[in-house]
Amino acid sequence: MPGIADHLLLGLPPAAAKVVCVFLHGRNQSPEEMNAAVIRRLSDLPVCFVLPRAGEANWYSARAIDALTSATREELGQSLADLERLIAAFRSAAGDVPLLLAGFSQGACLSLEHAFSGRAAPDAVVAFTGCRVGLSGCERAADLTAGLPVYLSGGSDDPWIPVAAFAEAAMELGRCGAALRADLFHDRAHEVSEPEIAMLDGILMDLSAGQRPRMEAAR
Repeated sequence: MPGIADHLLLGLPPAAAKVVCVFLHGRNQSPEEMNAAVIRRLSDLPVCFVLPRAGEANWYSARAIDALTSATREELGQSLADLERLIAAFRSAAGDVPLLLAGFSQGACLSLEHAFSGRAAPDAVVAFTGCRVGLSGCERAADLTAGLPVYLSGGSDDPWIPVAAFAEAAMELGRCGAALRADLFHDRAHEVSEPEIAMLDGILMDLSAGQRPRMEAAR
């Protein structure tokens, strides 16, 4: 069943960190793979990294670009409810420090859905290769906190998140008032590239210094 099975804790303990980063893995992936692909490539910053593990390795069974069914809504709702509880627990444990919600692929999609859901907002969102879950004609939440800093990336030839879905997500984020930067990378594989790592690094650096993310890293 989708939802959070457990989580991997890396970096500083929450009470000692200046930022909490919740990072969600992609479909059929794991927290350990995200550690190798992303976390280990970041600078040494005062961050508590929380890497949740999805039940059955998926946050929901359908593809993000499939029409929403009752089964997908149920699975997505379970994962979002578990994520909401995890974020609340680490906000309480860490005290008054910023929290960044991030993810790759299906984890990026879940991060965006959390942001649109009206649940307690993180201080910023990073969605590497993400889009909305479902089609534009499906009934979907659009209760985004105005001014929320969001970084959205995609690849021109990505087999999981087509350019049209990436563009639709960017349009919805803009329409709902996000402080958005969106980068579409040409010929990038389904992976997190060096410019995306640099962007995450800069966002975490700004948050750890008590600053609003500038999202100024070069492409």
